[in-house]
Amino acid sequence: MESTTGYKEDLEKLEIHLLLEALYSWYGFDYRNYAYSSIRRRIWHRVHAEKLTTISGLHERVLHDPACFKRLLADFSINVTEMFRDPSFFADFREKVVPLLRTYPSIRIWHAGCSTGEEVYSMAILLKEEGLYEKTKIYATDINTEVLKVAKSGLYPMEPMRKYTNNYIQTGGKKAFSDYYHVIGNKVQFDSSLLKNVVFAQHNLVTDGSFNEFNVILCRNVMIYFNKTLQNMVHDLFYNSLCMFGVIGLGDKETITYTKHSDRYESISERQKIYKKIK
Repeated sequence: MESTTGYKEDLEKLEIHLLLEALYSWYGFDYRNYAYSSIRRRIWHRVHAEKLTTISGLHERVLHDPACFKRLLADFSINVTEMFRDPSFFADFREKVVPLLRTYPSIRIWHAGCSTGEEVYSMAILLKEEGLYEKTKIYATDINTEVLKVAKSGLYPMEPMRKYTNNYIQTGGKKAFSDYYHVIGNKVQFDSSLLKNVVFAQHNLVTDGSFNEFNVILCRNVMIYFNKTLQNMVHDLFYNSLCMFGVIGLGDKETITYTKHSDRYESISERQKIYKKIK
């Protein structure tokens, strides 16, 4: 029984390996170093959704049907976000990072893995309230072009606005949150002025390089889906993209501590995983 189970597991690993190699070779998307359990779960979801029985069957369909590839790509994209997600992060950013940003004549922020854009609008609101938005350029990137379309539209469901308002208040918001949007049916449209200094673009953290030097990089709860090899690659990318004394903000389950760059940063807020590059 154990040998049969082991055989099936080995075969499954081979099928997944071949599928991910094919995605990289044919489409240029590299998921080979994503956390195995997470990528396995998402592959099997797509196998069943396509009414297939094997990963090899999905492999064939993905290569011959670009629409199927797009569906699989959507499965691989982790799009968990909300306005002012983890309010204490934004509260600490307002209190501890904003004073540093005031010392710069201009500010460049990279929001990597921005998903549908809620946290980009949140940062734009915070910077506007602190009088910094006019001298800031925010580069918001994601691997998934579909979520970037949502982000650019600024159109979101009405339902979670009460929660978002509460999040905003907890961050030390200075106005009524509803001042930043207007209601259209069962949706809300955020003020287009919040996008005046935002550039949305596709960027793949795995295969694409640095494209500027930044004062702030935000990449929150993206790297938890990467294995250690890929996490180290992305930390290299971020370190090389930050200017001296630049700030990086990670997710609550992520840290600089166990990376080779740990001694090159000092903690601004250990609780909220905000660090400053010092060497």
